[in-house]
Formats: sequence, structure tokens, C-alpha cells
Amino acid sequence: MTALDPVFAELEGSAAPVPPVVELREVARVFPGDPPVHALHPSDLVVAAGDYLSIVGPSGSGKSTLLHLLGLLDRPSSGEYLLDGEPTKDISEARRSALRGGRIGFVFQQFHLLPHRTVLDNVLLATLYSGVPRAERRERALAALDRVHLSHRLNFLPTTLSGGERQRVAVARAVVASPRVLLADEPTGNLDTKNSAGVLELFDELHDDGLTLVVITHDDVVSARADRRVRIADGRLTEVA
Repeated sequence: MTALDPVFAELEGSAAPVPPVVELREVARVFPGDPPVHALHPSDLVVAAGDYLSIVGPSGSGKSTLLHLLGLLDRPSSGEYLLDGEPTKDISEARRSALRGGRIGFVFQQFHLLPHRTVLDNVLLATLYSGVPRAERRERALAALDRVHLSHRLNFLPTTLSGGERQRVAVARAVVASPRVLLADEPTGNLDTKNSAGVLELFDELHDDGLTLVVITHDDVVSARADRRVRIADGRLTEVA
């Protein structure tokens, strides 16, 4: 099943409405202090299955706070975050961890690959905490690496790869569990122009396959690749026409 299959089911007459993959309802994050820091003002955001959304803003605009909330790494001070229609604000840490591992894929500016493990091992390790059945782990890891065009690098160490190839390994690791949404935080921040273009082309391919993408960046060129753009400034979200 692809990320778009539930949408097609609804269009074909399913009685149950399909919830957005991501829905923020008046979500805010305030850090205590004197005075308190309003890192994210009350915000609404809807990301439907198959969307490609970029969130663009400068340093200090609230991007990291928003990423932590979307990735279930932090809880909002107020409001509600629904992931696939499931409220997440008050659920247990165990449930949050399960949702993070099974429904959210992460790609970061720093690749966070284990340098002394092979490309295949780095992706296989991601299946241990993402709910992939043991019998399917190797097959899924191989399929993910093929999806990012790295089947010829399975037994290489990350230190022998280009920056673009290392980011592709990170993407494979992020999609191996078939997440509902891929969160990418400054995914081209450590790459040169050529490798950046390659990663963005890969994102286009994943989106064409039906994956829901949310890319957080300071770069207007990167953000312009998305179908929708939201700008964040001083903790406030504004949809870009």
C-alpha cells in the first residue's frame, strides 16, 4: 500500500473520511522564563497524504521547535497535534515512541550514520525500532537502498561515500519502515550544489511515489521545490501563495 491508497479509497466511495497525515490545531510552545519565550505561537497546519510541504525560515524563527513537535520529540504547551487522526499531546511516552518509529521518517542535516557499519547495516539497524517484522528486515532494507539508487554501495562504509550518497543512505534509513510522513531538517545543509540537486531530485521521486514530505529549511531554493510552502518567522506560520 502506498501513502496515497487511503485517498484513493475515499474517492472510490469509502464511508470513512481520511484524516490528514499531520494536523496542528492551535498548537503553541512556550518555554518558561522571565519573560516566557513564545517559540511557537498558536498555529494551525494541515498536511494531507501525498503532500510535499516546505517550511522555510531563518535561524531563530522557530523551525527547530516546530520540527521537535512534528517529530513527537516534544509536547506542545497548548493545542493538539493529530498524527493520522490520532491525538498525541497526552499519550504515553511508549506510544509516542511507537508512532515515531513506525510512522515518521527523519532526515537531518548531519547524516548520523554509524561510520564503522556498512551502508546496509546502517539501514538494517533502523528496522530494529520501527516495528518491521524480523523476517522482512533485510528485504525491506535492500528495497529502500534500491529506491535511493544505492544498491551498488551495500557493503561500503559511510566514510567512503560522497556527501550526497551519505544523505541517500539516511533517506533509505528513514523510509525503510514505510512511514506516513518524511520529516527532513535542512537536508542539503552540508552538501554542495551538485549533491544538493541530487537529493532534491530524490525527494521529487519519493513524492511522485506517493510519500508525504515535510522539508524544513532556511533555503528558498530548496523550499521552492515543494508543492506548498509555509514561512515561519518569530514563531508564526504563514502559508505562501
